[in-house]
Amino acid sequence: MIDLPSGAAVPDWSREAKRRMQWYPSRSLLAAIRSYQTTRGPFAGLKRRLAMERHRFWSIVTGADIPIDARIGGGLLLPHPNGIVISPAATIGVNCLLFQQVTIGATEAGTPTLGDHIDVGAGAKIVGPVTIGDRARIGANAVVTRDVPAGATVGGIPARIIGARD
Repeated sequence: MIDLPSGAAVPDWSREAKRRMQWYPSRSLLAAIRSYQTTRGPFAGLKRRLAMERHRFWSIVTGADIPIDARIGGGLLLPHPNGIVISPAATIGVNCLLFQQVTIGATEAGTPTLGDHIDVGAGAKIVGPVTIGDRARIGANAVVTRDVPAGATVGGIPARIIGARD
């Protein structure tokens, strides 16, 4: 299971749900990740192997590089998953939204931690040991290398605070 900070928001699992045989590649990729992470029982090895194969297939279809053991809270929404890259050591809170070409990457100093209800615009890069506060918004193509307070909206290269939520 995923270790999330205490007091984490309740995930909205309907954001990841899909009907059987429905063509929704990003949700299928997340389903494979969740299946791998939660499989227990007598046939766990076989089920995990199957989940790994599904993960590989959907990673190719979506063009996303999300590790199968990623620390992702529930309710992640990937409307356009093409080009999304997430570092294996990064932590993503619940009910986050990531658009296409987002990179959440590590440096020698550390990896990012995203809070709950974060919206990340297309092409944004979040690198290094930064913490993104709950309900923050990262603008399209922003490069975040410093902490972002809760409720703030940041944009630019390097990212600067350009607004805040009430």
